[in-house]
Amino acid sequence: MESSTAGSTRAPRMGPYPEFTWAAVLVGYALGVLIAVSIGYLSLKLGFSIEGSELAAILGFGILRGLMRRNSIIENNINQTIASAVNGASAGMMFSVPALFILGFEDFNHPLLVLGCIAGGILGIAFIIPLRKQMIDFNRLAFPGGIATAAVLKAPGAGIRKAWLLVGGALVSGLVHFVSLSTGFEDWNLGALIGMPEYMNGIWYVSLLTVGVAFLAGKGGFFFIVGGYVCWWLLAPILNASGLFPDPATLAAEGTSITNYLRLTLFRPVGIGMLIGGAVMGIVLAFPLVVSAIRSMRDAAKSRTEMAGEELPIQMLYLGVAGAFVVLTLIAVYSVQEVGWARGALMAVLGTLWIWVAGVVLSECIGRTNWSPLSGMTLIGITILIFVTSGLGDRAAIISSIVVGAAMCVAMAQATDLMLDLKCGYIVGATPKKQQLAQFLGSWIGPIVIIFLIVVLHKAYGLGSDQLPAPQGQALASVIQGILGGDVPTDKYLTGAGLGALLSASGIGGLGVLVGLGFYLPFNIVLTYTVGTLLRVFADWKAGHQWSEDVGIPIAAGLIVGEALVGVGYSMIIVFGAS
Repeated sequence: MESSTAGSTRAPRMGPYPEFTWAAVLVGYALGVLIAVSIGYLSLKLGFSIEGSELAAILGFGILRGLMRRNSIIENNINQTIASAVNGASAGMMFSVPALFILGFEDFNHPLLVLGCIAGGILGIAFIIPLRKQMIDFNRLAFPGGIATAAVLKAPGAGIRKAWLLVGGALVSGLVHFVSLSTGFEDWNLGALIGMPEYMNGIWYVSLLTVGVAFLAGKGGFFFIVGGYVCWWLLAPILNASGLFPDPATLAAEGTSITNYLRLTLFRPVGIGMLIGGAVMGIVLAFPLVVSAIRSMRDAAKSRTEMAGEELPIQMLYLGVAGAFVVLTLIAVYSVQEVGWARGALMAVLGTLWIWVAGVVLSECIGRTNWSPLSGMTLIGITILIFVTSGLGDRAAIISSIVVGAAMCVAMAQATDLMLDLKCGYIVGATPKKQQLAQFLGSWIGPIVIIFLIVVLHKAYGLGSDQLPAPQGQALASVIQGILGGDVPTDKYLTGAGLGALLSASGIGGLGVLVGLGFYLPFNIVLTYTVGTLLRVFADWKAGHQWSEDVGIPIAAGLIVGEALVGVGYSMIIVFGAS
């Protein structure tokens, strides 16, 4: 009897927990593709991105611990590091590449762009690794997103429950979006039912994804809503009362409505200007972080000897930087025939320097405030390249600058993502060297997935359309047109830029960009976004913040994933079914 009991008792685990395993790598790749598609789709819809690490951790729990019965926190940490590295290309490419399609230059070399973005990701990771010890061990930057991800990893039972809630939310959202697309019921004109004037635009977008994003943002998305309401429920009535609307007969003859007129000729260009002004002011306000970042680099160099065994060998990092620089030069030279070796090398040098500066500053911003002015850094970086290539002709200048600029943007995104994940690893006891290797392993697949996604969605709906507004891509396209002498409403852009800069100077992170998005995006999206914001406020008030964290947020994340996957799948049917 005694021996039988002993034989049935599970032996205690001896030695280290599994960390860098094939299960973690393969699950990380699968979840990374899923998250990159979802967040990439979201970026084109709403103009901003969300961090994928916490989402990857929740889903990883469901697979590694729930299905595969594995119980290592640090193994799941490697899984979410790889998954978020794959997703790093979504924000990086969605803020830059759509501008090529919006400007009508779809004939660029797609494989070359993908190779450049992979090289850029490697460059960004290599640059930021030497700062890990200084930013996390010594400066103790908060990195709130890393802390939130670590909290998921350290809550075994809650992690599995959150995974099921996420899946449930995805199923509901996917079903609703499928019905919406199948029946054509994508908008609900509540304004007409209650007698609201047409110019106040009371049409609601039928989208649980939008509700989910708003719930995740919580009070942080309040100013996005404000921007939309100021346009349609304040400025539009004032314009009407002042008699400044065009003659209805003229609009009817042109085949447009008062709402389209207001959005396309007034609110949208002002919103683009606000996106630009707010982003640039965000960079100006981040200047003190440049000083802090330079100090961190200096202190990190002094502590290099202390990192032996904890980090990847510094020689490997030098090799990665040199190799990526060479690839960037080749990308610039071969992107279009007009770019020679001298100009290509100059673009690579400037791009490399900007990746270093921007990557460090963005990491400081994420570490201290959980807000990243990535769109502003992208805008400035590509603008620099446009000036370098401005003598080549519009087509050559635009294609070469955006191809190299996309690589720079992916590099910046990968740098900030790695620092956030390293903070999570620091909390749960992961090995930095293994996390860094995981980030390298995850960085190659994202650009392949995202370029495919962009091409399919553009063929199905058209980037810059009401279905896929791509606000950040539109803002970049407008800046490029202005630099190269295009026909743009300069007065409205400048007015918006000044307003966006003033709002961002208020001290509220990203305020100009948020309000600008409210001006730019169709008001039906803003109205639906309001629902998610109110639900979050009500949930925090009635059920408490803990309920929102444990139940509400996983469901909201599922709403994003479900609608995004159905939307992408539906567009693939449109594209490949018609061919």
